[in-house]
Amino acid sequence: MLSRCLKFVKPLIVMPFSLAIAVALLATADFASADIYGFVDEEGVIHLTNVPTNPRYKVWIKEKRVLFNLGPDYAKYDKVIEKTARKYDVDHALVKAVIKAESNFNSKAVSRKGAKGLMQLMPKTASSLRVEDCFHPEDNIDGGVRYLRYLMTVYDGNLPLALAAYNAGEKAVARYRGIPPYAETKNYVRRVMRYYEEYNRKSTPTSLSKADAQVQNVSASSN
Repeated sequence: MLSRCLKFVKPLIVMPFSLAIAVALLATADFASADIYGFVDEEGVIHLTNVPTNPRYKVWIKEKRVLFNLGPDYAKYDKVIEKTARKYDVDHALVKAVIKAESNFNSKAVSRKGAKGLMQLMPKTASSLRVEDCFHPEDNIDGGVRYLRYLMTVYDGNLPLALAAYNAGEKAVARYRGIPPYAETKNYVRRVMRYYEEYNRKSTPTSLSKADAQVQNVSASSN
């Protein structure tokens, strides 16, 4: 669902003299939050990608740690978020974290795949949740929180798995018996977990490393 935040690109092949330029372009592109992998072949040609498909690829640029400013929209939808979160028994800080990761609180956001609104509901998902107007903040949040509640129930409270399913779909989680090995999905889960801990820090002190640990534990158990 969050494909707009990370574009899967074909491997980029560059000659040695243009390495600095290529790396700079990749680092400033839309997928700058993803790791960049590369290797130099026998002919001295440099291969770069953010979606490695060959064991020769090694990490050249590590994902940047998520640092964010809550911004003016942090409290804009607070009342409706808290009301809806209570209604479906979901932590309001988690709802905020999902909205932050999905749309950055932009109620008019539309992804390249067609997901819409604050919680980026796909048309089919919105229809199944009977959300008529995805751009209506209250309707979108109600549908998104209901869907999140459903996923948390399906995965017995396993939040990383629920978030992975929110991003990649239940079928993908079932296929890999855990968090799918998609860079986008792994980054998405980590991002939401970090936002969640940040929003919830005052009431439940935690460290950002805990988010990575939970994702890694779920990934390891699926192997």
